[in-house]
Amino acid sequence: MTAEITGDKDLHKEPPRTDDLSALPYRLALPMRKVAKPYFFRKYDLTIHHEERFPLTGPLLMAPNHLSLLDAPLLGAVAPRMLHQLGKIEVFGGFQGTFLRRIGQIPVDRSSYDMLAVRRSIQVLRDGRVLNIYPEGTRGPGDFSRIKVGIAYLAMVTGAPILPVALMGTRLPGAGVEGHPPAGSRIDVVYGEAFAVDRVPFPRRHSDVQAVADHIGDVLRAHVRAAVDATGHPLPGWRDQRDPDD
Repeated sequence: MTAEITGDKDLHKEPPRTDDLSALPYRLALPMRKVAKPYFFRKYDLTIHHEERFPLTGPLLMAPNHLSLLDAPLLGAVAPRMLHQLGKIEVFGGFQGTFLRRIGQIPVDRSSYDMLAVRRSIQVLRDGRVLNIYPEGTRGPGDFSRIKVGIAYLAMVTGAPILPVALMGTRLPGAGVEGHPPAGSRIDVVYGEAFAVDRVPFPRRHSDVQAVADHIGDVLRAHVRAAVDATGHPLPGWRDQRDPDD
């Protein structure tokens, strides 16, 4: 799942309103998490590293690398808190779309500046909840070599801390981004140290947001390198297909 949720030039003249939005549903996700978490531990050789670093209260921007379709359901099940996740609008059709909305997930139209997705994302953080956003913008090598500015914008608007997350093993070397690893595969989820960026008063320029995004990218790249070194579990590398919807 992925999102690019900022426009060009001046992003807003004033902070976006969220008080007129209906509350996002999420209670259906809570019992599902209780079922899904043991399922993933049974299916995979799954290890969670440094779970104590995950803040248990307050707003949080969760920032994992993005390797495969498995990433979102896996993190949604094993994270210590319920996640609201951004997902491309193409997967929100029919019954699947109804289900995703019922568990508090947020569709985003990547072909345009999706103001509703922006406001929903800010709403989650203003409500003191966890928003999961993939800073790379699409599934790929998982090394944070490319960072979209959406995460910087949301951090600057809300002041929410950012939690780096390194996923290893959700895609095997040479495998495509659409599949899941076979049962029994080793998967590591490594949480980093949460950090914050300065809130910047409105109005702000795109160049301001880009500078913050560059800093966030440096932190995330350092985290994923350290996670690979600590676990000995490499990323799948560049020999893969990019997200066909990118």
